[in-house]
Amino acid sequence: MGADPRFFERLGPLSAGQLASLAKAELVGDADAQVSDFTTPDKASAGDAFFLTSSEPPEGVTGAVAISADSQVLDQAPGLAAALIHSDPKVAYAALGEALYRVRRHVASAHPISQSARVAGSAHIGPGVLIGDDAIIEDGCEIGAGAVIGPGVVVGEGSRIGARASIQCTLIGKNCEIYAGAVIGEAGFGLTPGEEGLVSLPHFGRVILENDVVIGALCTIDRGMLDDTILRRNARIDNHCHIAHNVDVGQSVIMAAFAGVSGSVKIGDGAQFGGRVGVADHLTIGKGARLAADAAIMRDVPADEMWAGSPAQPIRSFMRETAWIRRQVHGKASKRTKD
Repeated sequence: MGADPRFFERLGPLSAGQLASLAKAELVGDADAQVSDFTTPDKASAGDAFFLTSSEPPEGVTGAVAISADSQVLDQAPGLAAALIHSDPKVAYAALGEALYRVRRHVASAHPISQSARVAGSAHIGPGVLIGDDAIIEDGCEIGAGAVIGPGVVVGEGSRIGARASIQCTLIGKNCEIYAGAVIGEAGFGLTPGEEGLVSLPHFGRVILENDVVIGALCTIDRGMLDDTILRRNARIDNHCHIAHNVDVGQSVIMAAFAGVSGSVKIGDGAQFGGRVGVADHLTIGKGARLAADAAIMRDVPADEMWAGSPAQPIRSFMRETAWIRRQVHGKASKRTKD
């Protein structure tokens, strides 16, 4: 599955030969193989392209086009239609992604609410609201003053969007609350070094909020790069939190103010985050885990454990270390005073 057409306009298909030329990559295989979508290696099929950051291609992929630094990738995955060989597959992806897709934007119009949008008669739309093409606002919704609802966005029944919130590339379930000033669905902070400096990686995923999710004021939730950013049912996010691309937030997760979660983190159901918790990328926070305020999470946290500190560790270890340091400091201070 490629980019959702509700949010991204397809510009292809393009041939593997055309893509190789755009990316300044070496072509191996069928130059006429057609590519319409980008996706992840585990979901790729005929008509898709994907990039590899490791030397090991996925098994059983047929008809797709790989972007790889390994010139032998077709030997390892003979089912591929073609491969684009580039020293940095992420740089090639950045060049090609925008050749295949374009993000749908608001178009100039005399109507702040697009005539192709579907707005239920029972919805309350505040002053100054912009609603893009093909957006859907269901029964009982409330859209606060000055909010911006992007093309294709779905706001589920009974959900409330606060004043000046900005919602793009997002599917919102029933009875969700998004408070004032939240920004949901913009591109994440995906970068890679190129020959001429940093290159921004395009983001063609979505944000999905399941039913009964609450997002606090001034939060930022990035859309996924190729997968989705997901907040599952009844997740509760406090003000001023940031959730990066491809994060999966489990059911009934609680996240206090100023928490920050880096990309591709998976958070189990019922986990609890204290204020100002920071989580490094590609980690797993287990079901029911509790993270104390100011914890800096640098490795996976098992289910049902409580962690604290920077870098964080199980709470008993943290308390023992803290007590030992305190004894050393105060013991030496007392000795100096006596002397």
